Parts: sequence; structure tokens; C-alpha cells
Amino acid sequence: MKFKLTFWKAVFAVIMIAGIYSTYVRFFKGLGAVSGMSDKFPWGIWIGFDVLCGVMLAGGAFVVTGAVYLLNIERLHSICRPAVLTAFLGYVLVICGLMFDLGRPWFIWHQLIYMNPHSVMFEVGFCVMFYTTVLALEFSPAVLERFNLTAPIRWIRAALIPLVILGVILSTLHQSSLGTLYLIMPEKLHPFWYTPALPFFFFLSAIAVGLAMTIFESSVSSRAFGRQLELPVIQELGGALWIVLWVVALLRVEDFYHRDQLLAIFRPGYEAYFLWLELLLSLVIPLTLLSFKKVRLSADGLYLSAVVCLLGFVTNRLNISITGLETWAGHHYVPKWTEVSITAMIIAMGFFLFAMAVKFLPIFPEEEEHSAGIPVGTRQSAPLPQRKEAPELINAGD
Repeated sequence: MKFKLTFWKAVFAVIMIAGIYSTYVRFFKGLGAVSGMSDKFPWGIWIGFDVLCGVMLAGGAFVVTGAVYLLNIERLHSICRPAVLTAFLGYVLVICGLMFDLGRPWFIWHQLIYMNPHSVMFEVGFCVMFYTTVLALEFSPAVLERFNLTAPIRWIRAALIPLVILGVILSTLHQSSLGTLYLIMPEKLHPFWYTPALPFFFFLSAIAVGLAMTIFESSVSSRAFGRQLELPVIQELGGALWIVLWVVALLRVEDFYHRDQLLAIFRPGYEAYFLWLELLLSLVIPLTLLSFKKVRLSADGLYLSAVVCLLGFVTNRLNISITGLETWAGHHYVPKWTEVSITAMIIAMGFFLFAMAVKFLPIFPEEEEHSAGIPVGTRQSAPLPQRKEAPELINAGD
């Protein structure tokens, strides 16, 4: 196949070159040479974004598979495999991001033998390892179908319900435990974000982001691969997202009120500005958009709502992990370009690997049915308007 250089392929190449250079600096010259972290501020975007946001953004799998296989919402089945693939790649890349952040990453396996069951990080580490394994098993039929291995496919399908139940349990544990991690620093984390309900808010935000991420992924895939968008499916996800966001909004107002922070959030200040941005993006704008029926029924409206919602909850996690700790530390953390380039490289690899999986494996419903010898059924779908700025980056391996 003749290689054709496009704008997004060139961007992908630049990101990878910068990331590889920064990787060299990280592992040969240490954390200080590559990052803006210090003894005063030892956690930066590799924890705040790569881990906290990465785990949250991969929440679509437990939401969708739980809805399909446990709640028997069969009409969402068509988005199961793409959601599981996104989550699996997300968790693999979260683990890769941890390898950059750990001072001595070659000792990461020590957790398996030097166990500390009283540590929240121990529970998070084990849940992430086990859930990544569960996602690999849930996704394995796509690989097995590619090589026509029917017997292992039957074994996996026979164990699918227990796997989904285990996946939901593990997700509930570690999504909430990431919030529990910050409960040990009441004097460090700003009152805007420190709350005993933090574990629950982390879990609830993972559900909201799982729905938004599935809408985003379906919309981008339809643009990038020229596929039909299953509009009724994402309309249902949009309705569910609207409900979940209302629950989050009401609980956050109640939490601010009971902690005597409701009036404080309106006083201008460094933390207040970031809180306003977070609330605007995560709740106010998407709730306003989704309150209009025309938006909830529109492919473009749902896509815009999902993107704004994702940006808002990413801002929330960065506020908790960075903004809310800066005043106590007496230090404003600013990541170096090398630090950002590694994060950009990890994100770009996620797009690239998703594209390779779509190219060589039966990921979408028609491909899945064809590989299993099932006549393709007729589905209600609506084409999403093609745009010039479609992210060709994920086709970088063509």
C-alpha cells in the first residue's frame, strides 16, 4: 500500500518524536530533568491526567457492559465492543503512564509480593491489574474471531456474565478509591474539593464520563472511518447522561451547603476561578444543552455536549490533584514541555492503537456479525456529517 502523508499523520510523527526524546531524558537523566515536579510538589500531570483522568475516561466499558449484560438493555449491544476496546487501551496506557511517574518503575511488580492491605494505593493497584485482565478477556473474542478460533470464543462467552459482574465490582472499587486517596490530606486539599463524599463523587463522575466518552468515541469513529452513526443509541446515552449530570449537580450543591462552602465559591480567587471553570464545563453547559430536546436528538448536539462534559470532568480531576494542593504547598506547578510531550505521546498511541484494532479486527457490529457468520441486521442509524477536520491521526498506520 502506497504511503500517503497527511496533516494528521505528520502531527502524529512530531508527537511521537518529541515523546521518544522526552522518554530518553526521563529514563537516563531522571524525573527532575524532564518534569516540573519537585519535593514540594511531587505529583503532576502524569498522575493528575494520565492516571486519574485516564482511569475515569476508560469508564465506558463497565457502564455499557453492565447495562447490556446485567440490565439486559440489548439495544446498546452494538457499542459494547468499541467501549471495551477503548477501556482496555485506556488502562494499558494508564499503566504506561505510571511507568514514567514512578521513581523506580522496574520495582512495580513488588506490589504482588510486598502487600499492604491497609493502603488505598494497594487496593487501587490490584483492582487496576485485575480489571485490565478482565477487559482483555472481554475483548479477546474480537481477536479470536480474527483467527477463527471458535472453541475459545465459546469458553469466553460462557464466562461473560461473571466477567462483567467482576468488572463492575472492580471498577466500583478503584474508581471510588482514587477519591479515597485524597481523604488522607484534609489540611492540604482546598475545601472546595475536600469532602468526605469524594469517593462517591469520583465513582459518579466515572459513570457520567463513561456515557460521554461512549458518545464521543461513537461520533469520532463514524467520522474517521466513514461509518453510519447509530443515532438512536447515542440519543439514549445522551438522555442517561442528562440524568446523571443532574444527580451530580444536586449532590454537589448539597455538599457545598453542608460544608459551609456554598457562599465561598462565589468569592473571586485563584481556586474559585478554576472551580467556576470546572462547574461551567462539567455541569452548567452540558445540562443546559441537553435540556433542549433538539440537542438530545441531534448528532452534533450530543457530540458537543459530550466533549464539553469530558473537558469539565478532566478539569475537576486536575483541580483535585493540582490546583487544590498548590496553596498548601506554596508552589505553583507548571509542567515542562517534555512532561506534556510524554502525555501527548500516550494519547496519540491510544488513537493509533484504536485505529489498528478497527483495521484488523471485527470491532463494529457489521464486522462482528460477518466474522461470526451472522447475517447483518438492519439497524436504525443516521450519518454524521463529514468534516474537513476529521481526526485522520488515528489512521496513521495506513
